[in-house]
Amino acid sequence: TTAALVRPLLGISPSAWEEAGQVMGEMQASIVVAAILQRGVAIKNPGGYLRNLTRRAAAGEFSIWPMLLALSATRLKKAT
Repeated sequence: TTAALVRPLLGISPSAWEEAGQVMGEMQASIVVAAILQRGVAIKNPGGYLRNLTRRAAAGEFSIWPMLLALSATRLKKAT
């Protein structure tokens, strides 16, 4: 997947990616990586951020929707 190609560029370890895929599913993990990429320098430690979201997902405390809505809102603000 594209996320698997981008992952090393962001400094996300293979183990963090694998765990995210197992917990969230590959599609959701890929969306999270895309969101991390989109936020750029705002996320100082992408691997740690992904691990944190993976832990939250495993505990049932993470939903991708707020992340997507925040990205969408940011994009709309930049467009105006």
